[in-house]
Amino acid sequence: MKRYLALSRTTHAILDIANPGFCALLWLGRFPEWPVILGALITVFAAYTAIYTLNDLVGIVGDREKFTGGINAGYSVEASALRYPLAQNVLSYREGWMWFAGWFCLALIGSYLLNPAISIILLAAAILEILYCKLFKVTYLRVLVSGLVKSSGPLAAVFLVDHHPDARLLLLVFAWVFFWEIGGQNIPADWNDTVEDRRVHAKTIPIHFGFEKAGLIVLIALCLTVITSMFLPIISPLRLGFTYLLVSALVGLFLLLRPGYLLFRRREGRLAAKLFDHASYYPLVQLVVISLFVLIN
Repeated sequence: MKRYLALSRTTHAILDIANPGFCALLWLGRFPEWPVILGALITVFAAYTAIYTLNDLVGIVGDREKFTGGINAGYSVEASALRYPLAQNVLSYREGWMWFAGWFCLALIGSYLLNPAISIILLAAAILEILYCKLFKVTYLRVLVSGLVKSSGPLAAVFLVDHHPDARLLLLVFAWVFFWEIGGQNIPADWNDTVEDRRVHAKTIPIHFGFEKAGLIVLIALCLTVITSMFLPIISPLRLGFTYLLVSALVGLFLLLRPGYLLFRRREGRLAAKLFDHASYYPLVQLVVISLFVLIN
């Protein structure tokens, strides 16, 4: 079972679930009914498991090329001797597709029962994930596709609690997740894999622009993430005042801006991994914060 959990990056996927949870709770302003929560948890876990698995399935050739000289140490939330089990031939290609198909079908069924619009978002996310993998050696602009994929979960969560959401408010949620993914996840992850990516002539932000400009892009994206988070109370029926904004800003400062600034100044690979780790916990801490404010209200 460890091989399959490594394939779908379950530790990271569980952390990612906090993002749609935060957005749904903020948008609704209260906890949904327990049957809805249970159905949503099963569906979102299946969806993230399937999409992460799809990444390794579509990118298996590139992964094998990258890691012919060995797999790097990775970062704490993904560090494992079983990372990229398909590329290491720990799992067969057929086993990987079966694992993906089971979880994706479960996610499709669950999303359709919750709201048919969510199943459309899930299908779009899968197509975009395939496109993201195919652009590995084509263009560094694939980072934008990554932002679209990661935004699909939170947007789907909004459709769970509101079948007719305001498009302008949806755009605000999208922008917040999009900037977080680019500055806190995608570029730091590529930075960590720079040696392997250069080996196969991959197209990434750190390789194309160099570490100095990549660090600046990261810092700008993270600043935009924190700035955007200050406007998120607009989407909520809760009366979230100065205290919430202060707490949210402090979370962004310590989990995003501080490690992002250190990476920008020092441009060390280990700091890219550290930023990735800190940013991975950012949605979870935001979920805890909004949960406390919901309970207080």
